[in-house]
Amino acid sequence: MWNKLRAHYETVKTRRFETMLDAARAEDFAATAGDMRFDYSKTNIDADGRAVLIDLLDQTDVAAKRDAMFTGAKINETEGRAVLHTALRNLDGGPVHVDGQDVMPEVLETLARMEGFAADVRSGAFAGQGGAITDVVNIGIGGSDLGPAMGALALRPYHDGPRCHFVSNVDPADIADVLRSCDPATTLVIVASKTFTTIETMTNAKTAKAWMSETVADPAAQFAALSTAADKTSDFGIPASRVFGFEDWVGGRYSMWGPIGLSLMIAIGSEAFRAFLRGGQAMDTHFRNAPWADNMPAMLALVGIWHNQICGHATRAVLPYDNNLSRLPAYLQQLEMESNGKGVTMDGEDLSVNSGPVVWGEPGTNGQHAFYQLIHQGTRVIPCEFLVAARGHEDDLHHQHQLLVANCLAQSEALMKGRDLEEARAKVADKFEGAELDRQAKHRVFPGNRPSTTLAYPQLDPFTLGQIIALYEHRVFVEGVILGVNSYDQWGVELGKELATALQPIVEGADASDKDGSTAGLVSFLRKNGL
Repeated sequence: MWNKLRAHYETVKTRRFETMLDAARAEDFAATAGDMRFDYSKTNIDADGRAVLIDLLDQTDVAAKRDAMFTGAKINETEGRAVLHTALRNLDGGPVHVDGQDVMPEVLETLARMEGFAADVRSGAFAGQGGAITDVVNIGIGGSDLGPAMGALALRPYHDGPRCHFVSNVDPADIADVLRSCDPATTLVIVASKTFTTIETMTNAKTAKAWMSETVADPAAQFAALSTAADKTSDFGIPASRVFGFEDWVGGRYSMWGPIGLSLMIAIGSEAFRAFLRGGQAMDTHFRNAPWADNMPAMLALVGIWHNQICGHATRAVLPYDNNLSRLPAYLQQLEMESNGKGVTMDGEDLSVNSGPVVWGEPGTNGQHAFYQLIHQGTRVIPCEFLVAARGHEDDLHHQHQLLVANCLAQSEALMKGRDLEEARAKVADKFEGAELDRQAKHRVFPGNRPSTTLAYPQLDPFTLGQIIALYEHRVFVEGVILGVNSYDQWGVELGKELATALQPIVEGADASDKDGSTAGLVSFLRKNGL
């Protein structure tokens, strides 16, 4: 299947796709889901190439595996687990069974408990020992941080609850900076760790508890836990009424739909949080029902496969022209790179093609004044994924939003069109002549023919954010199935954790002679300088 795609690529790789782009192509090479539009017409994929790409979906049984995921089959085969983050947003769907048991009653009961607690915090019925809660500090790492932190920023216009803060790094500067802005007597600390053993999270949790104990009599009374380790949360002093668990069929990087999203729910309220869930649910329905050519997650995935595995473009830039989505690239780094950054297929064989791409990016016009130089004129092609809303939340500054949108659309157009040498010469012909004119003109040439996609939507609200996140989740699923990898384990993060645990006694003063020369030398240097 890969050879057929590569052969097609060889026939089109030098073609200027600008020459294909007319109104008919712009309409045909786009997918819609609700009021969102995904435009992939500014790529070198043509009708024949798309047909071969869609064949990949059938050859790899994406539809059957999609249905298996939604119905609770244990598609995470290396860990023997179902993959059911979709159940967390199945607000009015049917039963979902795992090992013969319907999980939906427990999912909905946990959601109701979260809503009750969030309402109490927001109303002041649950208060700190100095009065109503003014600040919520979420302590977690990885999926227990990136999702809610990204979501809280994305939905900042909808905040009407306590201020939200997020601590993830074990670097003491992270928690010190956050706690410095909070009053311990009116702060709620949420500790997000499924096992309640994650070393970075628990280290920060103990620091927060010690900080609070300097002011309040019972610091644990202002803690909640997002965990399944009831014994450990009890030992920490957190009662069961403030512990919200989730099952092992919810992976960390897919968990913001459930208890891990509690801080977001407190910030925006239960109604807005349910709108977020419904946005995800709407994308689930679209993914399950839309034909492949109109299926937004499937087409987003196929564009990614074309650019990475076929064209050989090793990175993917995510460029939201929406400042509230400034944490989306970091969120997608984990979602995509931890999921599909694998070198072994599900059956234990070496992967025969490249694994997932490097995902990176920054918001909008900031990037234009930083790394767009490389995107436009560098020697490597970097496919770009733009996101843009028709309107912002600052009605009195709509003219600025129009400027933002103009910049977004101009960048995708510039990547496609470029500027040839004759156009560049004309730009500077009034300033230079002869050999110097040629030299100066060459610096102003843009190769163009660089691919981009654009995801457009009316406004970034809770429902739309839910659509966007679910869209990318399903994109990861489709790409993983095509590659034949397990997108839902993460063994690649384990080795570093194990070695860190072994190294901690050494950095604290134990003998380092059994370590390699580099590590031992670095430990020695750091000790001499105050470690």
